[in-house]
Amino acid sequence: MIRPLNLGILFALILTTAVTALILQTIKSRNFAQITEQERSVLHAEIRSYILENPKIIFEAVAIVRQREEEAQSNNDDQLVQDFKEDLFEDGYSYIGGNLDGDITVVEFLDYRCGYCRKAFAEVEKLLSEDDNIRFVIKEYPILGEASILISQFAIAIKQLHGSDAYKMIHDTLIAFTGEPTPESLAEIALTFGFEIDPIFERMISEEVLREINATRTLGEKMQISGTPTFVIENKLLRGYISLEVMRAITAAQRG
Repeated sequence: MIRPLNLGILFALILTTAVTALILQTIKSRNFAQITEQERSVLHAEIRSYILENPKIIFEAVAIVRQREEEAQSNNDDQLVQDFKEDLFEDGYSYIGGNLDGDITVVEFLDYRCGYCRKAFAEVEKLLSEDDNIRFVIKEYPILGEASILISQFAIAIKQLHGSDAYKMIHDTLIAFTGEPTPESLAEIALTFGFEIDPIFERMISEEVLREINATRTLGEKMQISGTPTFVIENKLLRGYISLEVMRAITAAQRG
């Protein structure tokens, strides 16, 4: 679907048409606002006629403006990474895996109920298995409702009570879990790994767990992250699912 033309697109369109000379000549001869209604009508007719005869120019103009918008967004995203680098890479509470001394850090904001997060999971695991110099940080970012928050509380509670290795096992299980997250289903998962249920449920509603979720939520809002997965690969912010090939390419570019 083509978005409505904004002023930037209209400007790009006018500058690329054959009537540019007429417009510039008119502006040069007198203030544009002072041209007569008849002259204005002629100018509009010329523009309309050219567009109708060359409709592809609309798509060219749209492409130019969108490219400029994407470049501006990319520059803004790069600055956001620099502004919040410490919170991204060294917050003191997020899970850190892979090579803890790796030369590249990959951060993922994820929600266990996000289908694209499940898809990205296999890509990330493959990347980590083939590149042993990547440091991997998981940011719990439950944004898909109360059920997402419940699962995230469960995972963080286990991390806080039982450490990073236990968290990673639970994380891998939860990212593949497609059932309805309920206290009963989470208790069953905990029992499968031999964890006591009551301490976990008590921890889930503790200030420590809620503080971690809120801190990551605040960071995400500051970085204008509205969806999952969202990745940061060293200095590059990437919104949405990305393939293994793209991860490899960006990792190589950051090293280069």
